[in-house]
Amino acid sequence: MNERASPSIRDNWEGHWDKYHRSAEENPAQNYRREMICSLMGLRNSGEGARLLDIGSGQGDMAAALQARFPKANLLGLELSQAGVEISQRKVPGARFVQCNLLETKERAKELIGWATHGVCSEVIEHVDDPALLLRNARIYMESGARLILTAPGGPMSAFDRHIGHRKHWNPDEIEDVLRNAGYTSERVSGAGFPFFNLYRCIVILRGSKLIEDVSSESARSTSLGARVAMRAFHYLIQPNLNSMRRGWQMIAVARS
Repeated sequence: MNERASPSIRDNWEGHWDKYHRSAEENPAQNYRREMICSLMGLRNSGEGARLLDIGSGQGDMAAALQARFPKANLLGLELSQAGVEISQRKVPGARFVQCNLLETKERAKELIGWATHGVCSEVIEHVDDPALLLRNARIYMESGARLILTAPGGPMSAFDRHIGHRKHWNPDEIEDVLRNAGYTSERVSGAGFPFFNLYRCIVILRGSKLIEDVSSESARSTSLGARVAMRAFHYLIQPNLNSMRRGWQMIAVARS
């Protein structure tokens, strides 16, 4: 299989979420990111009074994690694909999800302008050609001084990353430049995830196009025993307290609008 997908394939998020949402749910790196994001939100207890914006809400896993951690917070997800919105709404019925292209500058619903006290943008900017424009348009939904937590991949790209449309992987200086250009003030930008997150990513990279075939096949709906054992092991190993060193390939940023 060609490791470099055409633009029409790599950006087909209507198809991607319908096809890959099960494997995304099982990805141990997702849990690692969610734990870090929730710990950096600066919210205590139930999150009462907070209004949380999920920028590029995908199939709703991040929103589900936020709702579980902060059950009294209000949640809004902005997602490009209608398939992602529909999956998310079934998964997190207490949240609101809106189909929205943040790469287009257009009039927004008045009741949502300046709505959010906190924003999350997790594993999104690697998928777009103009991440500063996306973050600038998302800022319209956030009140002045709102906290933004952003994650993005660093380190080498895998065949699967290219297949689902990663334009590039990031380093802290590049992320800080994007945030500044989008009108945010950075408080922290760094890598994280060393050593076990990096080890997991190395395995993903080494599997090459085989991973694309696995998650694209009907058999991906019934994961093999070996894959389940490996996933379970990495779920335990990829914990924030075990993977906090800044040499990691997971980029994390905290900024203010």
